[in-house]
Amino acid sequence: MENLEKRTQRKTLVGVVESRSGNKSIKVVFFYKKPHTLFKKEIKRKTVLHAHDEENACSVGDKVEIMSTRPLSHLKRWRVVRVLEKAQL
Repeated sequence: MENLEKRTQRKTLVGVVESRSGNKSIKVVFFYKKPHTLFKKEIKRKTVLHAHDEENACSVGDKVEIMSTRPLSHLKRWRVVRVLEKAQL
């Protein structure tokens, strides 16, 4: 039973909304650090993910939690779970 529960869990990430790329669509930037292979210094990296925003609740600069899902369009593979923090204007 434990293996079945592990398989059904979906990956969740926390990122910042970079832009609104259409109706019900956003781009989320996920920042992380990775050590350099030779020098072992941490390098800042980012990944841009396309996510589905059903309620159009997100705006640029919001901190959101996203969850992996089935392919919704050509690029969208994530959906917004909730808005953690609204952007400061």
